[in-house]
Amino acid sequence: MGAPLGQLTRGTTGYNRLRRSDRWLVHSARVRTAVGSATDPLVVDLGYGALPVTTLELASRLRSIRPDVRVVGLEIHPERVDAARPSATAGVDFALGGFELAGLNPVLVRAFNVLRQYPVEAVADAWSAMQRRLAPGGLILDGTCDELGRRCAWVLLDAEAPVSLTLACDPFAIERPSDLAERLPKVLIHHNVPGQPIHALLVAADRAWASVAGHGVFGPRVRWRAMLGLLREQGRPVEPPRRRIRDGVLTVPWDHIAPAGAPLG
Repeated sequence: MGAPLGQLTRGTTGYNRLRRSDRWLVHSARVRTAVGSATDPLVVDLGYGALPVTTLELASRLRSIRPDVRVVGLEIHPERVDAARPSATAGVDFALGGFELAGLNPVLVRAFNVLRQYPVEAVADAWSAMQRRLAPGGLILDGTCDELGRRCAWVLLDAEAPVSLTLACDPFAIERPSDLAERLPKVLIHHNVPGQPIHALLVAADRAWASVAGHGVFGPRVRWRAMLGLLREQGRPVEPPRRRIRDGVLTVPWDHIAPAGAPLG
C-alpha cells in the first residue's frame, strides 16, 4: 500500500474518552443496520493515539450489535503500532495506516480527534480517501472531543456525502449548548460565524435552553430534553432523543447546517 496517508498527530487519549460517541454508535439505527447486516463486520479505529484503550473499548461496545465484530486500530506512527500490538485480543488488531485505511474495506470508520489537527483544506481529500475504501453501506464518524470526553461533536458520512451532525455532552459540564462550539469538527468550526447555518443552530439552541430554564429544577438532562422539544416545535429537524439517555445529544441532518458557499456537503 505504500506509506500511510496523513500526518502524525499528538496522540492524546484516555480511558472512556470516547464513551459518548460509542454510546451513540451502538444506539444509532443506521449504524446498527450497517454493522449488523455486514457480510464482514470490519471496523477501523483510525488514529487511536498513544494508547490503544479507545480501540479496545469500541470493540467491546460494538459487540452488543455484532458479537463477531472485528476492529482494527490504525496509526500512522510505527512506534504506536508496536506499543499497541501486545494489547491485541480476539477480534482486535493494530496496524500501520492512515486515510487510505491500510487497504481495508471496513463497514465503519471512526476517526476521532484526527482531522481536528489538520488544516481545513485537507478535510475533503481525507474524507474522499476514506469513502473510497468503505464496504457497501459503510459509514464514517469524523469527530472531536475535549480531553475528558464531556464535550463532543461528530459528522456521520456515508460513501457519498455527510449525513448528519451530532453534538453530545455531559449536561452537567456546560452552561449553554454553544459551549460545544469549541469542539466542532474541523469542517465546521471556522463556519461558526453569523450568517452560517451552524451558527444559527447554536444561537437557536442557546435561546431554547434559556427558555426552558424552569426545567432545570429537575436537572440538566431534563432541561436538555425540553430544549430539544422546543427546537422541534420551532421547526428544527432535531432527531428525537432515546427514551433512556445519559448524555445531552442533539443530532440534525447535514443539509440543515452545511456551510453556506462551501464545497463540502
